[in-house]
Amino acid sequence: MLAGGIVVAAILLFVGTGGSVMQSIVQTIIGLGGGPDKVLAAAMILNIALILFGWRRYEDLNREIRERTEAEQRARYLADTDPLTGFLNRRALLAQGQRMIAEATGERRHVALFLLDLDHFKTVNDIHGHAAGDRVLQVAAERISQILPPTATKARLGGDEFVAMLPFEPVARAEIDALAAALVTALEDSVAHDAQQIRIGASLGIALATDASITMETMVRQADIAMYHCKDEGRNRHCWFQAGMEMAVQIRNQIETGIRDGMPRGEFIPYFEPQVDIASGRLLGFEMLMRWESPEYGLIPPERFIPVAEESGLIGELSLRVVRDAMEIAKGWDPSIVLAVNISPQQLKDPWFSQKLTKLLVETGFPANQLEVEITESSLFENLPLVRSIVTSLKNQGVSLSLDDFGTGYSSLSHLRALPFDRIKIDRSFIAAMRGSPDAQAIVVAIVRLGESLAMPITAEGVEDEATAIELTRLGCSKGQGWYYGRAASAADTARLLADRGLLRESARPQTPPPVGDEEQLRKTA
Repeated sequence: MLAGGIVVAAILLFVGTGGSVMQSIVQTIIGLGGGPDKVLAAAMILNIALILFGWRRYEDLNREIRERTEAEQRARYLADTDPLTGFLNRRALLAQGQRMIAEATGERRHVALFLLDLDHFKTVNDIHGHAAGDRVLQVAAERISQILPPTATKARLGGDEFVAMLPFEPVARAEIDALAAALVTALEDSVAHDAQQIRIGASLGIALATDASITMETMVRQADIAMYHCKDEGRNRHCWFQAGMEMAVQIRNQIETGIRDGMPRGEFIPYFEPQVDIASGRLLGFEMLMRWESPEYGLIPPERFIPVAEESGLIGELSLRVVRDAMEIAKGWDPSIVLAVNISPQQLKDPWFSQKLTKLLVETGFPANQLEVEITESSLFENLPLVRSIVTSLKNQGVSLSLDDFGTGYSSLSHLRALPFDRIKIDRSFIAAMRGSPDAQAIVVAIVRLGESLAMPITAEGVEDEATAIELTRLGCSKGQGWYYGRAASAADTARLLADRGLLRESARPQTPPPVGDEEQLRKTA
């Protein structure tokens, strides 16, 4: 303002003096005068210089103000925005979201908060690299922006979690459901990166604000709880928060904490389910199943804690700990008895898994040819080249490979051709339905015939009665397991079973407790 005032004053002074000076100059040129007054001429020149200097200073100051304003706006943008996606960050979301809740509820409207988590995103970084992970996040943000209305507030909380907020009329809840379903569907499409198609999915939780008393922190927590409920229900879906979900999350957190605390204390132990020759009843091996001996809750079955271990990323460490214990126990078995272990799909995403399992074989001294690794078909869909590398490495060590839950996937034949499997396991759902369903029986027959043509023996899971065993024998199924042959048992009970059949090494035989009254004689002998 000061520079502008100086320029204006100089211009007015120039107008006042310039007229007289210019008139004198013109009169001198035509021979009517003796030239302009030197004082006035000097004043006019000074005015011109002052105008030029003042104008330039005025422009410099304006430019500095513009640059400072742009810098402040840029700093504010960087402080409020996620640089990868262009969405708001957590801090800005909490501030803007609270204002949205107050304004919307004041107008008798509701606010929906979407919390969207990309399924298996950690696997994308582990397998394809962080550049691929960044590309997936950017594409996800683009798809979210395309589907949501421009009025929606969008944010990335961090990692692979996105939040969107939008006000709506109370009668338009169905539209919110439609938007949520559209988001989940859009994120099921694969993402192209470096000639690869990366498959992603999303689980979406929705929290609702109906009055201004609810805080942003509460809404985010409720949506997060609903999102984890979606993951428990099978992923690739959306769920509204309900009060009962909070208790489920607390239980899940207790289980996760129990797993973390229980692993170093040795609370997770192997159980062994018999596998027999169906025709003769001869014992061929055992499938290792995991149990949790909790000092607080007792013996916990795997379906209670395995999903939590997989979601929390603990399954790799947990599985290898129990497999090590199983190998130490199985070293005492007869060489004809095979130990079969299930491998989680999450473990097959680890490029170093075959080396880790080979290390266990070396450290425990367990023979590789007595180990059978069971791989579920569903774990093969995401990265077949990596799985091929892992199973080929295990095969080279002498480990046998079994394709578990055969028939439940949609690429079974291609997997049998692509990977060096030694055995096929028919899913228990087909065995259970076989007697009452001609279709299920036809599937079992087809799988058995396929195994014969590929020289791959067949194992049937879930054999629970004699009639099923007889029918499987007639169909040509060689190996079976299930309650009819014996339930999963502890290491001690398994050792007694093997000892009764003469299939236990002498050093591993269970010690028979001395008769009552012989303690003194034993002490003398010692």
